[in-house]
Amino acid sequence: MTQPGFFNVEERLARLSGLGDQLEAFSQTVDFEEFRPELNKALAYSDGSKGGRPPFDPVLMFKILVIQTLNNLSDEQMEYLINDRLSFMRFLGLGLSDRVPDARTVWLFRERLTQAGAIDVLFNRFDATLRNAGYLPMSGQILDATLVAAPKQRNTNEEKADLQEGRIPQDWQDKPSKLSHKDRHARWTLKFTKAKRQDDGSMPATDLAIPFFGYKSHISIDRKFRLIRKWKTTDAAASDGVISPFLVGF
Repeated sequence: MTQPGFFNVEERLARLSGLGDQLEAFSQTVDFEEFRPELNKALAYSDGSKGGRPPFDPVLMFKILVIQTLNNLSDEQMEYLINDRLSFMRFLGLGLSDRVPDARTVWLFRERLTQAGAIDVLFNRFDATLRNAGYLPMSGQILDATLVAAPKQRNTNEEKADLQEGRIPQDWQDKPSKLSHKDRHARWTLKFTKAKRQDDGSMPATDLAIPFFGYKSHISIDRKFRLIRKWKTTDAAASDGVISPFLVGF
């Protein structure tokens, strides 16, 4: 197998364009630089005078969130596919040798925007830009929810009780390093799945209920264009019936 060269990559990208690269169409439709002032205000990064590795460009990171919502990807899947897909690299303006944000960096960026109350505003503006460009949800919506696993937490019964009540356990408050490694928002739920057919061809009387710990990603997809128009992340125990009104009627 020969080593891929610059012209090989360019030829492959040209072929992707010919096949209809959706992300390339977004790049031509949306001026992502218009989001920079609002991103800078929400993120409030330091000027770098204290040293340390500089953060990734906020516009690049916002474009990563756009890809993530369009494809309903976890942070780990996002990291892998940025490294794997030429179309993702081109949309983000990354070369094969450029540093790629890891899953933790993507999570921290999204969390910082969420804490600043800016993420809904940014995505509503992005959605409005798509609408103005003709990407209209004219054929109905599909609502879906996907469970996203989180690392299991080994907490005591007292700590679990505090978390259920929305409190930070006292022991964690006294140990900031421990608190930073604890997931306080993921919850347990039961994931129901159809039982497998038995050897004689008959079906068991009940389905399977599998304990699951993590989050739930709720999405609203345009039925025709398959665009993810809205999304919301909750703990895994949140009811779909409570979230559905948030996703409908925009």
